[in-house]
Amino acid sequence: MEMKEAFFPAFINSYFISLGVLLGGALIGGLAAFFTGQAPLTIIRNLADSLRIWAIIAAIGGTFDTVYSFERGMLDGATKDVFKQFLLILSAMGGAKTGSLLIMWFTQGDLPS
Repeated sequence: MEMKEAFFPAFINSYFISLGVLLGGALIGGLAAFFTGQAPLTIIRNLADSLRIWAIIAAIGGTFDTVYSFERGMLDGATKDVFKQFLLILSAMGGAKTGSLLIMWFTQGDLPS
């Protein structure tokens, strides 16, 4: 499987997809908490913590393409592909961390160290 888009657009997309999944999931979950009579800001903060890994997985397009790229990199000597996948995962992690910080600032919660 070859990458269908250039690396830099995929890098930027990975960041913003992860950011969007985390912000959207937490805020919509907070809306649901409001409708059900729970504390919305507490639920938003809790959802932001629990959605972080799912935002990263959604941003990199699932785990099978990443595992395939790592396999090809290790067995076929395509270290460039391994490095690109590592940077895409790092970008997704950055988007999730940015979203989590924005939620913590929004809810006046404690900032994670």
